[in-house]
Amino acid sequence: MPFQNSSSWTRKQKLILTGVVVVLLGTMTVFVVLGLLRVGRKKTPTAEEQQWKGRGTTEHLVEIVLGRCYNFITTINSELRNKDCLRVWKLFEQAFLYKDPCSMTKEDYQPLMDLARYSIPCNKSLFWSKTYDLAHHYTKTNHDFLTLEDTLLGYIADGITWCGNPSDSGVNYESCPKWTECENNPSSVYWKLASKMFAETSCGTVQVMLNGSTATGAFRKSSIFGSVEIVNLNPEKVSKMQIWLMHDIGGLQS
Repeated sequence: MPFQNSSSWTRKQKLILTGVVVVLLGTMTVFVVLGLLRVGRKKTPTAEEQQWKGRGTTEHLVEIVLGRCYNFITTINSELRNKDCLRVWKLFEQAFLYKDPCSMTKEDYQPLMDLARYSIPCNKSLFWSKTYDLAHHYTKTNHDFLTLEDTLLGYIADGITWCGNPSDSGVNYESCPKWTECENNPSSVYWKLASKMFAETSCGTVQVMLNGSTATGAFRKSSIFGSVEIVNLNPEKVSKMQIWLMHDIGGLQS
């Protein structure tokens, strides 16, 4: 009978349609689950990401840089409160992201240097070489002087590592080149530029804290102080240099 056949065929269509929907929903669920697993799973490092001898990019780099920047402009130097910390991070990231970590240039960091630039008060600059702990312990307890690490650029990058990866990850979290592995690595280019700017803005009497108990001697031309900072002091702005020669108790005397 036509009516019964039509009704039967309609029921079959509904069953087929329901089956197709179930299959599609099941397939979509599989894809969603696989997608979530792929996002949550830590990327397996490639051989390219494991080739360097230094520590990899510091975890949670964005949070560290932003947090330090906001802390600096709000509690350490409120005169810089108009600095844009989000812009600071973006320029910092853009400098090395997806780039060969041994092919960094001054131009990569120049926008960041220009944004973070500000004047250092005269008679406040303290340079150091091989006396990191002592110099910074001194500036933390005596606010008469400032090291590079007490400026915005030094503060946000102190003690962290970072480098890019030309592959799809953009950042190498497994390893970064040490300074001795290649000259134009992200850290060395950054610190040399920041040191140059710190020296150029110094004025009045500058302080230098050197280690007199190192086997290589207190002053080394190859150090950042010897190769970058001292040569970029402006003799028209710097009137005097006072050198503090520090010794380890019972150590070498140079």
